[in-house]
Amino acid sequence: MRILDIVEATIVDGPGFRNSVYLAGCNHHCEGCHNPESWDMKGGYEITSDDLVERLAGLGLDVTFSGGDPMLQAEELAGVVKRLKQRGLGVWVYTGFTYEYAERIPAMRSVLDGTDVLVDGEFVLSCRNTSLLFRGSSNQRLVDVKASRNAGRVVEWTRDSDEF
Repeated sequence: MRILDIVEATIVDGPGFRNSVYLAGCNHHCEGCHNPESWDMKGGYEITSDDLVERLAGLGLDVTFSGGDPMLQAEELAGVVKRLKQRGLGVWVYTGFTYEYAERIPAMRSVLDGTDVLVDGEFVLSCRNTSLLFRGSSNQRLVDVKASRNAGRVVEWTRDSDEF
């Protein structure tokens, strides 16, 4: 996998203290992106899935994958997410793709299998709102993946949710 950075014990990419992994590569190129240096698919550095899982599991905090767009590395990310969930860690994933789109793409769907909350949708500068919880524009959603799958429709996560 290609990652840009791992930020330990952050509070900005989901509830509570968590570790955020910023993956390299994004093809959305959103106007006003706060992290355009993440667009390069060859940016950052290589790390094996095994090394990433061991490092994150050893830190013992829930994990957020951001970027770039983690779903562009969905095949490898799916295995990482599965192994982190097996170790009892909560997982959030940010993507410019919508939940509905990700559910239709097999590799992305596999990532969702181990994802608690998907923050979906491209950043839209005209919808920018700095008061929103864990997202930058009002078109983006905090999708509770398990509840959405059970309901057959998008169910948004709120801070009042019992989990994650």
